[in-house]
Amino acid sequence: MTGHVDSEVSPLRTVLLHRPGPELARLTPRNNDSLLFDAIPWVGRAQEEHDAFAAALRERGVEVLYLGELLAETLAVPEARAVLTADVLDTPRLGDTLRERVAAHLADLGPPELARVLMAGLAHEEVKPGPGRPGGLVYQLMDSHDFVIDPLPNLLFTRDSSVWIRDRVAVTSLAMPARRRETTLTGAIYRHHPRFAGTQLLYTPELEHVEGGDVLLLAPGVLAVGVGERTTPAGAERLAHRVFAAGLAHTILAVPIAQERATMHLDTVCTMVDVDAVVMYPNVADTLRAYPVTAGPDGAPEATGPQPFLAAAAAAMGIDRLRVIDTGLDPVTAEREQWDDGNNTLALAPRLCVAYERNVETNAQLERAGIEVIAISGSELGSGRGGPRCMSCPITRAPLATE
Repeated sequence: MTGHVDSEVSPLRTVLLHRPGPELARLTPRNNDSLLFDAIPWVGRAQEEHDAFAAALRERGVEVLYLGELLAETLAVPEARAVLTADVLDTPRLGDTLRERVAAHLADLGPPELARVLMAGLAHEEVKPGPGRPGGLVYQLMDSHDFVIDPLPNLLFTRDSSVWIRDRVAVTSLAMPARRRETTLTGAIYRHHPRFAGTQLLYTPELEHVEGGDVLLLAPGVLAVGVGERTTPAGAERLAHRVFAAGLAHTILAVPIAQERATMHLDTVCTMVDVDAVVMYPNVADTLRAYPVTAGPDGAPEATGPQPFLAAAAAAMGIDRLRVIDTGLDPVTAEREQWDDGNNTLALAPRLCVAYERNVETNAQLERAGIEVIAISGSELGSGRGGPRCMSCPITRAPLATE
């Protein structure tokens, strides 16, 4: 099976999630900043919230795939195991002696146990030198709380490490050092898991930075790509070049966004909830600009603009206008609910979306606009700055009825 996604709001059929696990338990006040979390989550409650999220999707007929399960199955393929093991060993900070010890430790693990280590990391005290397996100077000088293999708590946000554009998948290039190894895992799954045999990769991690949270499929043939803290202009250009070469879209809107944590991705300020409607942070609705990018005579991306984002998007989509549903009802509420991922909705179909229950005013605005909201709890899930869209990578969406 290969996937197919050409709209943010087409009926969702299959989605990739990652149930939070022991990697979250690695977070401490000492490392949560470097691992990109604003707080230390209560792991058990985060799992309960995530299970409820997955259950809500299944109740609407969505097939839920779990990254951890796919990874364990992928590691049963010898080539995939070799690639992923080599990746975590390929760092100069280990030194030769500790690298050999870690290689031996990993070689003793079965696929499920190895998958756990690749996701949750390996702590210093978990690699105990045994007879004939010394740890060496590096091991002895490490703090007992240091990681030999760093954990990946942001795996929870499966949207960022891959994005499907029609029948191809872009395995992205993540900007933050704490997240870069995520795409090694995702890439191995798409390359080696039998479920994805024949899948063509549109993008790969060694290219310029592009993150999935910045990529919105506004309509068949139309993409918006946020350019800011995570996705670079060069990354947007490279993605555009590959999308045009593959004939996957006719227009890409490059959308500059503030390089701030509150607006790390385009989907923190704008997501689609209907074929002609977006929920949007009002502070940027009138100021957000877009550079329309199309393929030139030689196929290379050519940009014009800037233009107001809403007008440029409507023109590219072939509609009169995009309806805007504001976050919150007043400036203070809007700012609070934008920070709490009020804009980060996951559309399951036109006029049906999943949102965090805590964004009361934004959800009320959506309901008044004719959008059904499936409200889920996210008090712990949101500690890493991500909502329902961030936590989900759609793999298959059915065509819209009007197509």
